[in-house]
Amino acid sequence: MMKQYFDDLVSGIETTLKENPESKSARKIYALEVAKLGSRLYSGEEKIAWCGVTAPFDLLSCLGVTSCFVEFIGAMLASTGMIEEFLEEAEKEGYAGDTCGYHRSVIGAMKKNLMPEPDFLIATNVPCSGGLAVMETIADHFKKDLFSLHVPLEETDTSVRYLADQLKEMVEFVAGHTGRPLNEEKLKTAILNTNKARALTKEAFTLATNVPSPANGRVLSNYGIVVALLLGTEAGVLVAEALRDEFLSKVRKNESGVNGERIRLMWIQNRIQFKHPLIHLLENEYKAVVVSDELNSVTWDPIDPDDPYTGLAKRAISIPFNGNINRRVKHLAQLAKDYKIDGAINPCHWGCRQGTGARGLIFDGLKAVGVPVLNLETDCVDSRNFSEGQLRTRLEAFIEMLEHRQTLHS
Repeated sequence: MMKQYFDDLVSGIETTLKENPESKSARKIYALEVAKLGSRLYSGEEKIAWCGVTAPFDLLSCLGVTSCFVEFIGAMLASTGMIEEFLEEAEKEGYAGDTCGYHRSVIGAMKKNLMPEPDFLIATNVPCSGGLAVMETIADHFKKDLFSLHVPLEETDTSVRYLADQLKEMVEFVAGHTGRPLNEEKLKTAILNTNKARALTKEAFTLATNVPSPANGRVLSNYGIVVALLLGTEAGVLVAEALRDEFLSKVRKNESGVNGERIRLMWIQNRIQFKHPLIHLLENEYKAVVVSDELNSVTWDPIDPDDPYTGLAKRAISIPFNGNINRRVKHLAQLAKDYKIDGAINPCHWGCRQGTGARGLIFDGLKAVGVPVLNLETDCVDSRNFSEGQLRTRLEAFIEMLEHRQTLHS
């Protein structure tokens, strides 16, 4: 079922681009490459690794492994409207309904044989311990070996060496399971591709800070976290270049991602993955534009191809979700300043210490720099917990408050 879904998605996008080249956009190119990844995951012809969010996907790619973080499955099931039966399957197995919906849906998909059997798994302790527990559960279910990367909370010379050594051990672990030793030239090529994609992506994010912004509520949705799956590949460079070029063209023409942009918003943590009207409401009724996502930022330096493990280690440690919450709040405050944000929306994902658990500290931290935050009590993948009327009312009141603030400051 899923193989056919991704194959049809690839075919549909390619046909559209061939028949109507003018419809080409950065978002379609991104969607095409993600769909191709999905096809490879379900092809039965690839070496597959299910991973944690901060796994080094570029390193795995040059080792000949098709890899993906498990939460991708939850987001995909939610976006297609198929997630409910998999959530219910997990709940029947005893997984509480107030735990993370991403992880419940992955467990349900595994129980219903919708998850491709991995050759091995690479877990990470960042961004959450729940993800690590799910990886352990999947490994036990499939009777496959699990390698866990422990990402230190702070960057020091010692912590970087510690993680770099783990990455070297991971390479030996992977090679032992695939029979393919690491090719140093392939690794250098992968790192160069990663650096190219990094530079292009950073340029695109900088362009998005323009007033008006070339971004809108859809073009950057999930981009920062999913494009990491393509790092190290030519596809990753292609996607990043398409986004940079599209934003650059709009900025040069002084075009906005949403005509008549009046209010600039930042989205905190997860996007809501299922179909909902909130972005449409914001853009069409209030000209309020999501120009920045917390997950859309480059926090790491270019990686030295001659010392890749050090750079890969620093990249993992640099993620704002890692370490003390004050580090994350500081990062959000800087994004708010860079993007000239009027307000922020935080969908406090149920069962998530990064979402619901951090809501109060994020609210206070952004309030201190003059940015109001709307906390939405919802589940980013479970539409059964989505109250459209209630959320719409709160969103409208929030936007009206931001408009009033603008009037006072004008």
